Amino acid sequence: MLTASFPATVFGTNCYVIAPGQGQECVIVDPGIGVLETLREALAELKLRPAAVLLTHGHIDHIYSVTPVCGGEIGAYIHTDDHYRLADPLSSLGPQLVGMFEQEFGKQPTWTEPSEVVEICDHETLQLAGMTFEVRHTPGHTEGSVIFGIDDIPEGLPAEATVSSTVLSGDTLFAGSIGRTDLAGGDGDAMTRSLLDVVLALPDSALVLPGHGPGTTMARERATNPYLQNL
Repeated sequence: MLTASFPATVFGTNCYVIAPGQGQECVIVDPGIGVLETLREALAELKLRPAAVLLTHGHIDHIYSVTPVCGGEIGAYIHTDDHYRLADPLSSLGPQLVGMFEQEFGKQPTWTEPSEVVEICDHETLQLAGMTFEVRHTPGHTEGSVIFGIDDIPEGLPAEATVSSTVLSGDTLFAGSIGRTDLAGGDGDAMTRSLLDVVLALPDSALVLPGHGPGTTMARERATNPYLQNL
């Protein structure tokens, strides 16, 4: 599958564009802060047409650009337990973050909820843009955090790469770390259960594309991630 990614302007959130190939429909994952221009350029270069936006959770750094990307016609897919966060994610911003927005964009941030929101749940299978995504609920970072599994891998991987599937892990799992649980809606016990029941059940051959930082594999994380080893 065709996979493009780039970090957002603020917080370095990874935005992913996934499609069966050039000139086809695509799925956009976690369009964060200040990604619109880069995203437009990527879509134009690859001749892609957005079919859906997948949100791994409802934090502002993962959803800030979802409404302009959706454009009133494209569905924004988010877990039921995080849907409420789309109503007013700016309300949780303190003065320091508001100041960061004004410094970056020259104005105070504004927000409008997407007009087409699709609630998703655990073990749901989504058929989007000719691809299949499996939803796994991984509460802990937020109540409605999810990971998305795909039975395919990005094109262009090195020949020696021993991966056979892809996981978009959001802020549940990073290379060498996991998502924090001390923010509103976070829950350390829920995160432990998600890691035990969902993350550690993933095969070693899964390529992990996280919400922040570099990609990794489950084999590497199982062997080296201290948060998994401690379980």
